[in-house]
Amino acid sequence: MQATDTDSGRAVYWGTGRRKSAIARVRLVPGTGQMIVNGKPGDLYFQFNPNYLGVAKAPLETLGLENEYDVLVKAEGGGLTGQSDAVRLGVARALCQLDPENRSPLKSEGYLTRDPRSKERKKYGLHKARKAPQYSKR
Repeated sequence: MQATDTDSGRAVYWGTGRRKSAIARVRLVPGTGQMIVNGKPGDLYFQFNPNYLGVAKAPLETLGLENEYDVLVKAEGGGLTGQSDAVRLGVARALCQLDPENRSPLKSEGYLTRDPRSKERKKYGLHKARKAPQYSKR
């Protein structure tokens, strides 16, 4: 859904991404291509890790818009891997709102698919979800 920023009149596009237990609420605002996550620059938040940064910015790079929109993110829950994947899904959904033509290239790259994998629960009698105690014959 497109909203208009009250103070500047610029168009703002929203997208929500989820992965594991992480949730990222993403806003796309016309700008210079900087990423702000929880009030910090994106490279600082993702610890200058090129994998996390590349994953988070992948939908913009696919469409060639990496220097045209600022990405403002509020991320919570999970770790950096889950949050960076959640940011990727949120950015891709926001880009679909920006222009419906963006949907097919993002879909073909797999950026609009929510990854359903999450941590398996621990079962009683086991050390972890599947790790059993050591077997003793005698």
